Amino acid sequence: MTKQPQRLLIIGGSDAGISCGLRVKELDASTQVTILLQDQFPNLSICGIPYVIGGEVTPWQNLAHRSLATLQSTGINFVMNTTVSEIHATDHQVVATHTDTHQTEVYEYDQLLVGTGARPLVPAIDGLEAAHERIRVLHTMADFFAIEALLSQPTMKRVAILGSGYIGLEMAEALWHRNLAVTIFQRGIEVLSTLDDDLGKIVHQELLAHDIEVITDANVSKISPSATGISVQFGKEASQTADFDLLLVVTGVTPNSELLEQAGALLDQHHAVQVDDQMHTSLQDIWAAGDLVATKHRLLKSAYLPLGTTSHKQGRVAGSNIAGHPVAFQGIVGTQVLKIFDLVAARTGLTTQEARHAGFDSIDQVSVLDDHKAYIPGSKPITIKIIGDRNTGRLLGAQLIGAYGSEVAKRNDIYAVAIYNGMSVAEVSDLDLSYSPPLGSPWDAVQAATQAWEMHKYY
Repeated sequence: MTKQPQRLLIIGGSDAGISCGLRVKELDASTQVTILLQDQFPNLSICGIPYVIGGEVTPWQNLAHRSLATLQSTGINFVMNTTVSEIHATDHQVVATHTDTHQTEVYEYDQLLVGTGARPLVPAIDGLEAAHERIRVLHTMADFFAIEALLSQPTMKRVAILGSGYIGLEMAEALWHRNLAVTIFQRGIEVLSTLDDDLGKIVHQELLAHDIEVITDANVSKISPSATGISVQFGKEASQTADFDLLLVVTGVTPNSELLEQAGALLDQHHAVQVDDQMHTSLQDIWAAGDLVATKHRLLKSAYLPLGTTSHKQGRVAGSNIAGHPVAFQGIVGTQVLKIFDLVAARTGLTTQEARHAGFDSIDQVSVLDDHKAYIPGSKPITIKIIGDRNTGRLLGAQLIGAYGSEVAKRNDIYAVAIYNGMSVAEVSDLDLSYSPPLGSPWDAVQAATQAWEMHKYY
């Protein structure tokens, strides 16, 4: 009897889903792979949307990691504009409705990968939940098209951004490129809360230098329609009001895990799906990867930290296991980077507060160092914060801010590798790093910063 090919059904056509499907096809071309996605834009870089809005990337179709034709050439079947409503885990069935025809269809599977990602987290502010064309989130291509249509109107002058994370700051720069007046409202005392406040302050100053208005500790209390757009009420005792033509809400995301929750999968305290190292959920023959899952963290055991790089890795791991090639997801250390105007801000590992909250006896040290030998024209300072454990000397985290072109991201990656491998702060000084006067120093800034931490620890 001829063995029937395995049927893999994937819900979600973004990073995790595509990575899984491609990996399965690489390892077992006979597997029938079908991907269901809500829109018609598989494998687009949603992270690149701010750069389209800012005019650096044109046309928007260039955001595609791969063309649809390239993806289909691998043998993957795509079912577009389809919304999944139910997973029947016992019966190995998925119920979905096609947006165009409104017809409901049942899909059967042998293995199921859920890569539904995350959805925008909208804070509980009076009036923010109201449907208004000038209150927008930025999460999908549909959001992009709606925002772009509004920005193209000649009356568009002032834009407010609620939230100052990575997307909020990238959008601030994009809107600045379009000669719009931008105001950022940040709930905390400093922008970019993935950094400690002392480094966030450097990013804050870069925004101000480009005429971006920044209101920290904003305490936004009410959002309401105005004659021309949106009115924002903020400040102590809601004492201030400002009007804008558009309000962008970019205050983070939450796992889009409802389908798996309803199917009976185990979730964690963040409402993220629990998976093992092979990306298998608690349900038989159902896998999950990407922004909806709890992520293995090499310092914290588990965390919810949605990142595109992680989604790609987890999708690939799931695909390998589904295809019968056992591998394990090795975990993350929280490595991130942002370019904002002429600065690059990067981090890896834990911030000072995260380390203390996790139970480490952490101490930190900030150093300002040249990106290459100062006698070579053009050297620029890099601010580096090192976080380490007082008792063991283990490297727990690093944060870097420096000029665009100063290899900030790649220096941050050195610390990421060190943390991943459980190295001590002192051991970073033993690394054999490259040196040439126009590019670095005999002791690279990476190592000078760890040596400064050692001096601070002992003295």
